[in-house]
Amino acid sequence: MKKRIAFATLATTVAIAGSATARDQIRVVGSSTVFPYSQAVAEEFGAQMGGAAPIVESTGTGGGMKIFCGGVGEGHADMTGASRAMKPSEYELCTENGVTDITELLVGYDGLTIAHSRSAPDFALTEAQIYLALAAQVPVDGEWADNPYRKWSEIDPSLPDTEILAYGPPPTSGTRDAFVELAMHDGCKALPYVKDGGFDGDWIDENCSRMRQDGPFVEAGENDNLIVQRLEADANAVGIFGYSFLFENQDKLKAVPVNGVEPNEDTIADFSYDIARPIFVYVKNAHRGVIPNLNEFVEEYTSSASMGAGGYLQERGLTVLPAAKLKEVQDAAIGAMNMSAPES
Repeated sequence: MKKRIAFATLATTVAIAGSATARDQIRVVGSSTVFPYSQAVAEEFGAQMGGAAPIVESTGTGGGMKIFCGGVGEGHADMTGASRAMKPSEYELCTENGVTDITELLVGYDGLTIAHSRSAPDFALTEAQIYLALAAQVPVDGEWADNPYRKWSEIDPSLPDTEILAYGPPPTSGTRDAFVELAMHDGCKALPYVKDGGFDGDWIDENCSRMRQDGPFVEAGENDNLIVQRLEADANAVGIFGYSFLFENQDKLKAVPVNGVEPNEDTIADFSYDIARPIFVYVKNAHRGVIPNLNEFVEEYTSSASMGAGGYLQERGLTVLPAAKLKEVQDAAIGAMNMSAPES
């Protein structure tokens, strides 16, 4: 059960406060999807406080969790953004390293977006077509085999007669984890070979999770702005990233509808867009009251002016929480509510 805490333990506080060089800037790491939101809050907070803004680094969800869970003290990050919930293995890593008091905060909702240049011809994809284009192995003549498809039109004649080229996130990214779970697994399950084959969830996890490595799918790192640049340079390429990057580049890019639905604030909020997901930030409570202004930064991050309807994060593409849910998040943030261990 979650519990509220008023302050960190004395031993932890002394350990941090006793550092030879006290850190006076908040450090936030994590997801490239959450990065634009954390950066916007950091800039607003710096302007309000009149001092140095918090440092925000785009390390990917997995990389951010490793940094965040590395330990307690001024040498370790205070917060991490995540485009998926913390995994049990990451919680265990935190626990092993003394990071035992963490507040999990739901920031809002995001849609995993497949986008391409505005100069490209329009087309739409089903999750099954996405899987057939990007998976390492697919059904071929009744057998499970290495993916032979090189062109979209080889999957379906109605699709463009161009080479498949998709720039996407690396394995350390929460966006990659979410894309595999929400798009690839569902696309795999929709294939007649799998749907009619009686395969269970373990088989899906083992056989439908690998992205192809023979060229059509390219791991583009944690900087989604580089994917945007590549899509501008090649009208035949598509990119996979969070909705905020499409939102901020609507003059250059357009969405590829998935299962007949385009990502936007409404379709992400009601999850009619099939590859929508929640996004999070995690706060190291032992650093509250020790790292200057961390409590105030957390309050600004979760404020109605930031995360609420009409707030400045909505202006950056965030699909915001309903008012009642936002109030729950704000209470958890202010009360430093300690999260429960994630379920396997």
